[in-house]
Amino acid sequence: MELDDVLARIGPIDPRAQRSAELRQQQLTKPPGSLGRLEELSVQLAGIFRTERPTPRGKAVIVAAADHGVVAQGVTGYPREVTAQMVRNFLEGGAAVNVMARKAGVDLVVVDAGLAALLPEHPGLRVARAGRGTADMTRGPAMSRVQAEQCLNAGISLALEVAEDGADIIGAGEMGIGNTTASSAITAALTGRPLNETTGRGTGRNEAEMAHKVAVVERALEVNQSNPDDGLDVLAKVGGFEIGVLAGVVLGGALARRVVVLDGFVSTAAGLIAHRLCPHVGGYLVASHLSAEQGHRVALAHLGLRPLLDLGMRLGEGTGAVLAMGLIETAAACLTEMATFAEAGVSVGADGEAD
Repeated sequence: MELDDVLARIGPIDPRAQRSAELRQQQLTKPPGSLGRLEELSVQLAGIFRTERPTPRGKAVIVAAADHGVVAQGVTGYPREVTAQMVRNFLEGGAAVNVMARKAGVDLVVVDAGLAALLPEHPGLRVARAGRGTADMTRGPAMSRVQAEQCLNAGISLALEVAEDGADIIGAGEMGIGNTTASSAITAALTGRPLNETTGRGTGRNEAEMAHKVAVVERALEVNQSNPDDGLDVLAKVGGFEIGVLAGVVLGGALARRVVVLDGFVSTAAGLIAHRLCPHVGGYLVASHLSAEQGHRVALAHLGLRPLLDLGMRLGEGTGAVLAMGLIETAAACLTEMATFAEAGVSVGADGEAD
């Protein structure tokens, strides 16, 4: 399916189902609004699944990994080789996201979106390589427009595949040394916010290193002059292969009418790209948690999203997305399975609460 066709076929979530869900919430055996954010989330789920009683079943998190040429500018304390090493760790089941996914019953899909190293074949590794890492974005575009579209199409296909396999809740995770630098550039380009708001410490930069990182992002934006009205151009100029795949996951998840759970700063930068390409995707997005990366607040605010959790996390990998999936399931279950006052034979006072 061509990208333009995908964008044209993504529609908004269903307002009629949302209204029905809101009415049902008012009839459930609890004071109105007493479940707080869970009630709001359940109404969103009703709109996504087009029913007042949503019952999401399967869960999957897609973890896309790729390398970044901008690491040559000294923006991170870790060598580029760590990206491939962590992918091996994912495949062996030893990373944080593996532990959390096993505990939560979430399927894990690991994707080579463009590692610099060539990994041996593995039954648990999906290969969607757009190149052997991006180019240094301080010297020109991180990738070609063709490569950017290739990444989006790969992510769309992956989301549609896991949806077809039964995942109603799809998480977006990533791994890529240097990718908070790309995410800072994307966030600045698409929100117009200053770099000192969109650039964070990543793997732990001190003040001098932070100033250097900001300068690197500024140089990349000046060199490339990306078009903020064109999400594909921003991705090509200052993005990453894994960010492009995750932007495609957002698009594919929305096309399949599934919940798409963003993780932290990097996956939310991918959400910004997808949203710029198709604003309707916003209705399908759930922000799992608030990252300690300061640019995450900027990206979330631009998307109009409020995170469900705030645990001071900044690991990535899809860890926050996995943690939030239980809350999503619980929100749907409360809306769908709780008895109404009439069903339970509970009297309701004039204030709408049980007598």
